[in-house]
Amino acid sequence: MLRPLIPISPRRALLFCVLLGLFELLTYVCSDVVMPGMLGVTAELRADARYVPMTLSAYLLGGVSLQWLLGPLSDRFGRRPLLLLGSLGFALACLATPWIHDIKLFIALRFIQGIGLGFVVVVSYPMLQEMFRESDALRMMALLANIALLSPLLGPLTGGVLLSVLSWRSLFVVIAAAAALVWLGLVRWMPETLGVTREDGSRVEARPLDAGSIARAYLDLLRNRKFMAGCIALGMTGLPLISWIALSPVLLMHNLGISAIGYGLWQLPVFAGLIGGNLLLNRFAACFDLPTLVRRALCPMVGGLMFALLATQVVAKPWALVLGMSIYALGMGVCNASLYRITLFSSESGKGAVSAMLGMIMVTIFGLGSSALAALGGGASLGHFTAALMVPSLLAVWPLWRLLAPPDATVPIPQEA
Repeated sequence: MLRPLIPISPRRALLFCVLLGLFELLTYVCSDVVMPGMLGVTAELRADARYVPMTLSAYLLGGVSLQWLLGPLSDRFGRRPLLLLGSLGFALACLATPWIHDIKLFIALRFIQGIGLGFVVVVSYPMLQEMFRESDALRMMALLANIALLSPLLGPLTGGVLLSVLSWRSLFVVIAAAAALVWLGLVRWMPETLGVTREDGSRVEARPLDAGSIARAYLDLLRNRKFMAGCIALGMTGLPLISWIALSPVLLMHNLGISAIGYGLWQLPVFAGLIGGNLLLNRFAACFDLPTLVRRALCPMVGGLMFALLATQVVAKPWALVLGMSIYALGMGVCNASLYRITLFSSESGKGAVSAMLGMIMVTIFGLGSSALAALGGGASLGHFTAALMVPSLLAVWPLWRLLAPPDATVPIPQEA
């Protein structure tokens, strides 16, 4: 049973969390359901297949573009008005997409849609941490992640089926209508945490908004070694999954000739592993401290990528890559929320600003990293793809050591009565 720290009913808290999960789901559906049809999009718009990963990079970079401002704005004016604005803008951008006939305009709208993802990261995630106790917040983030993961789990397969009877333009109309309904639900049920006295007596105060205070807050975060280590670790550990989402249509469909439905079926084990990891986190969140959860998650993460690397050198079949990615995703499901919590609370700055800087660094790593891995041969063959995926895993070793090895990196979960 959810026990919100702010004075709202558990029912309203639950309804808000469901709506939040649906909005996050739509921000991913907007990408994942369309991915099987991206080769058709480029063909209809008379563009090269190299634009396929660029559309995802534009979406991710859109998510990072305004986070530097959204965080301080939510610290000053509240989480509610910012999330309502972001969800409405996302719906309008999706509604505009079916009317374009140029690949550059398509990428520009993908960038604008990605800004909606920025609102989720900067506004809603800190709000959950403010609404609930630590263990409840961890469980809620894990459960919401499972809702959001229904998109990459079922999106490619669903998209392959829908695109056999609908155009990609019609899909964007459906997504826009769903986003509008979620916005109406948020208008009715979303609470506010800013300025509210919580059950433990604490209060999330509004912070001043001026260029000097914003600059000082971000400079302080850039000088915070623990925070920076957490941001880089989050980006590098998540980059293999982002690269799989961005490059697998080219690898499986364009290079290996797999159908859209077949492509969707190969996605199922990977995202089933990610959901399994989130369920494990929900089960063990109160049993271990956060650094222990992260350390234990690294074994399947690194082991799965190593298996994929070795297996694809011996057996050049998609199952070898997918099995390794599924093991990696299981560890990723345990690691991500735990590592996010450690990083978010590594600074005393306003959580909106902290989340904004965290999101900017992560999404920049995702966007530039997936493009770099594509340039390294990420879409050329199974062997090249898995070799490219090992690069961010190796680069994550140093920030993880900085974050977890020092004694003051421990962030225990208090035992509740």
